[in-house]
Amino acid sequence: MSNKLIYIAIAVAAMAGAIAYGTENQKNYVPEDAVLSQAAEQGLLPKTGVFGADLNKEKWHEDPFGDIAQKVRAQNGR
Repeated sequence: MSNKLIYIAIAVAAMAGAIAYGTENQKNYVPEDAVLSQAAEQGLLPKTGVFGADLNKEKWHEDPFGDIAQKVRAQNGR
């Protein structure tokens, strides 16, 4: 039983190290003159509940099927 706890502790420490290394490594790939995208500047909407997902409020992109949706709505009388 105690050997299993030691193995679990080592695994958790290894995962934490991998996550920390990956986070620091990503900083190497962001240029110093990088500019935030419009979506990053808009940010996230607040959570709707405890288990609610963060909804991204990207409103700057176009709907690729918008014209088709208008035709279907017109055919259905909406």
